[in-house]
Amino acid sequence: MARARRYDPDRRGRIVDAALRVVGRAGLAGLTHRTVAAEADVPLGSTTYHFASLDELLVAALRRANEGFAGLLRDDPALAAPAADLPTELARLMGRWLSGERTGVELEYELYLAALRRPALRPVAAEWTEAVTGLLAPRTDPATARAVVALMDGICLQVLLTDDAYDEGYAREMLSRVLAPREP
Repeated sequence: MARARRYDPDRRGRIVDAALRVVGRAGLAGLTHRTVAAEADVPLGSTTYHFASLDELLVAALRRANEGFAGLLRDDPALAAPAADLPTELARLMGRWLSGERTGVELEYELYLAALRRPALRPVAAEWTEAVTGLLAPRTDPATARAVVALMDGICLQVLLTDDAYDEGYAREMLSRVLAPREP
């Protein structure tokens, strides 16, 4: 007699969450369909059913991880206020993000930088850059918004790689320089 399938509409999402936990704990080298299946407590066939390759799984994981900082920017009411001082608000939000759970920040960057070696991830990494640029562009021009994203990425990577404390004053000053109005 054939075994009835268990209805599990959240299984795909649980597999993605499990992949994020595996990468957070063991890095990209520890990510396999088997480790993710064990972490998600699903049959191995479920991971390969929903994600034919590890790259497909990493694309889904990177999309989920991308919501971290981009979501923080999108949801912050002070940043949306036209009168808000953009460098001050961005520096504050970077500090808030970096002072949160370090593993999540590291994971987001690990997946983002994995695009260097995994071409399948490049469009998703670009989506993140475009999303954050799009959030900032109404307050400046698109080219400056892209430069701000690059600066914020650089500051965050320096903090993560050096274990130095985040310096909000420095971030605010550098963001002010990039966002300074140009003389005609």
